[in-house]
Amino acid sequence: MLDAALIKECADPSLKPAIIEQFVMAAGTDDPLAVTVKSGGRLILVPKARTADEAMAIVRQFAGQAVVRVGLTQFPAGVGAKEATDLKPGLVDSCQNLRKGTAMFGKVLRIVAKWYGNPTSKDVFPQIFDDAIYAWKTGEFEGVSVFQAEDPGIPIEAPQKSDETRPAGSMDGEEATPKDVQPETVQDVGRAGMRIDLSRISGQQ
Repeated sequence: MLDAALIKECADPSLKPAIIEQFVMAAGTDDPLAVTVKSGGRLILVPKARTADEAMAIVRQFAGQAVVRVGLTQFPAGVGAKEATDLKPGLVDSCQNLRKGTAMFGKVLRIVAKWYGNPTSKDVFPQIFDDAIYAWKTGEFEGVSVFQAEDPGIPIEAPQKSDETRPAGSMDGEEATPKDVQPETVQDVGRAGMRIDLSRISGQQ
């Protein structure tokens, strides 16, 4: 579980702490140096990084060629990067990764919530959250490349209480399993790679 002080200091304020915890539990990791690399839906085994320099070396080696996820939130390393020099060590800093990851996930949540018509019912939020997690893992929701899309900027008014969303660990349930194991496609590689220019999306880098 994330430290409450870390959440308070670093996480995006548009999301409540319970949602941030669930987001990291469902889509992230407890290792700030964790680097996950996938290509063509296949997981590429990489050495476990023991230092920030080692983690960044792995990121720079594969960014632009594969889908590279980094840090606590498993942030897609290629988003906003056009050159290898754009990949900064902040990706593996707990605070900076949490700040970037929760800000981006907040945008993804707003995209999904807008598709649902921005409902305020507490009964709908668990589905919105699940779809947002799926979108975070795949980079896409209903044909929209969520990391590239513009932020709707609409506050999430649906209840964000931990007891209103599915319990911790239930992402392993029968319904979630096919989504979790669904491979990232070659198109995902292109989306998350350094070839993507997101400079037009201000404030989302």
